[in-house]
Amino acid sequence: MKLASLTLGRLRYNSPWAQVAMVGFVCFCSVGMFSAVGGLGAGGTEDVQLSDTANAVLYACFAIMGFFAGSVNNILGPRLTLSLGASGYSLYIGALWSFQVHGTRWFLILAGALLGISAALLWSAQGSIMMSYPSEKDKGRAFSLFWTIFNLGNLTGAAIALGIEYDSTLPAVSTGVYIAFLVITLTAIGTSWLILPPHLVIRNDGTLVELASAVTPKEEFKAFIALFKDWRVLAFFPMAFSSNYFYSYQGSIETFLFDGRTRALIALLTGIGAILGSIIVGLALDNFPGNRRKRALLSCGLVTLLILAIWIGGLVFQLKFTRESTRPIWDWTQKPSVGPIILLMCYYIGDAAYQGLAYYTMSAMTNDPWKLARLAGYYKGVQSAGSAVAFAMDAVVTPYLAELLVSWLLLLVSLPLCAYIFQHTRESNYEAEHAITVEEVGIDRIEGIALPSGHHVNEGKTLEAVVVQQDMESKHALVRGEKVRVGQLTSVEQGAKQVLALAPHAEGYE
Repeated sequence: MKLASLTLGRLRYNSPWAQVAMVGFVCFCSVGMFSAVGGLGAGGTEDVQLSDTANAVLYACFAIMGFFAGSVNNILGPRLTLSLGASGYSLYIGALWSFQVHGTRWFLILAGALLGISAALLWSAQGSIMMSYPSEKDKGRAFSLFWTIFNLGNLTGAAIALGIEYDSTLPAVSTGVYIAFLVITLTAIGTSWLILPPHLVIRNDGTLVELASAVTPKEEFKAFIALFKDWRVLAFFPMAFSSNYFYSYQGSIETFLFDGRTRALIALLTGIGAILGSIIVGLALDNFPGNRRKRALLSCGLVTLLILAIWIGGLVFQLKFTRESTRPIWDWTQKPSVGPIILLMCYYIGDAAYQGLAYYTMSAMTNDPWKLARLAGYYKGVQSAGSAVAFAMDAVVTPYLAELLVSWLLLLVSLPLCAYIFQHTRESNYEAEHAITVEEVGIDRIEGIALPSGHHVNEGKTLEAVVVQQDMESKHALVRGEKVRVGQLTSVEQGAKQVLALAPHAEGYE
């Protein structure tokens, strides 16, 4: 509760922006370092087949765990979930270091499997925080903030690698790179405990993100089953499956074409490209003219144009070589390397814009942090299934052109379905999900929590549970009542309690 009361002028630690920034920093130190290593091509090992095998195992485990990770987050809470999730990244970096020194191939594959499990936990918690904490009008820019901080980790890691590798003429990355990354990833485990759970976060408009601090396993099981009955979740499948599919292809051609220090430079530039792409899509989603549906559809059109332009350029370049061609092993000082380096940077601009659109698609479905944790887990699980297929495809030496065409086709198929989901999106979920403001709850519920400017708590009453039965048959709306002991409940209050039993996220009576 102490963290939730921290303020600095008008800035509140329990504001959505602060929390999105904090989860961005956790991913900066964990996923960012992992992405930087991946950006070195084959994890910096020069053994493409081993890297593909480890990644295929990683993403297979990620895919399986992803479906359940949201439920784990909802039961354990975001702090413990993020901490467990971050630990796998340290183990994987350590396994890469071990392979570089001792050649322990089995340990790298095992670490990949464990990282797949832990990464699913981290990304489900991250998705819930980034998508549910901000106000609806800020969700596009919230993605930009997170993706920028997260990719600054990629940039930092790439800068460290580039500094270490600058004078190196070796094809593989030195052990100093892995040691530096390992130290940074370990800090993510501790900083994850600075994240606030949803019931302590208040948006700037005075609405509470969620009343309850967690859900019970029984409630979570029912909600998990209900997730797959929503047609939008099924329509979203191709977008999730395709969203990381192209990474194996891009990493493979990068290893084929460039030496170690140039791959470190590319990792730096692709991080910059990812930041640019996230800013473009975030500003478009929140600032295009019109209502939410129109902004979303226009942004979907913008991302489609980006994907077409970038991948047409990629196709033209790919037609110039095959796997059977002689490896050029370019250094950045060589003129032929300039165009491909720029192309790889553009791939990541398109990737970030696509990811931002995917997250906005989910966050437009609901504001409920528990539902969004499940959706984020589903997204990352299906995404990882696609990645596992892609890395397996690369491991059996599929022609580069075939990998490119499959990756591109999957992207193009998913975008019309995304637009169809937006076409059936509500203009706002606040009324349908009965958003509660600080003025509607009592002093016992949020005592000691920092409030946004212009809002105050009602000190004259408490909120044990919410409801008013405006329409008993619809089972909607807020039930408000004075705080009482169970033994003192009137018949009206007993009825209210029964209605609350239908609302899985409400707090219970004392």
